[in-house]
Amino acid sequence: MTKAIQDLWILTSNGIVVFNRVFDAQLKTQLFGALMSALNSFAEQLAEGGLSNFELSEKRFIIMKKKAFLFVANSSKKIKEKKVVEQLEIISETFFEKYNDNLVDWDYDIAVFSGFEKDIGDSLQDPIKEFWKGF
Repeated sequence: MTKAIQDLWILTSNGIVVFNRVFDAQLKTQLFGALMSALNSFAEQLAEGGLSNFELSEKRFIIMKKKAFLFVANSSKKIKEKKVVEQLEIISETFFEKYNDNLVDWDYDIAVFSGFEKDIGDSLQDPIKEFWKGF
């Protein structure tokens, strides 16, 4: 399977980032989460369903809302949106399968989700490995 997702954030509907895997962080994680939550809330006021994607420079951001969480992924614009959505769907299913019991009485301790990258590594691009493949 081709890895389509470069960076990933999982956040609550009120903007708390519970998990992220970002290679070139240019914005503080919780600030990004608050921004995504605010954008989605604004979009929900304008159109039913909220924001599903947007593009900045050479990247496309996909937003998927599941239960009380937003799953945000970015990818190159060259990768088909459908592929990213499919991988994001798998990631969200894996998240809820693994953490469903934890979410019942969750006390907002995000450390609970710290090991999630091991479960989804096959869906995430590794820019460093991609760089070295070129040689």
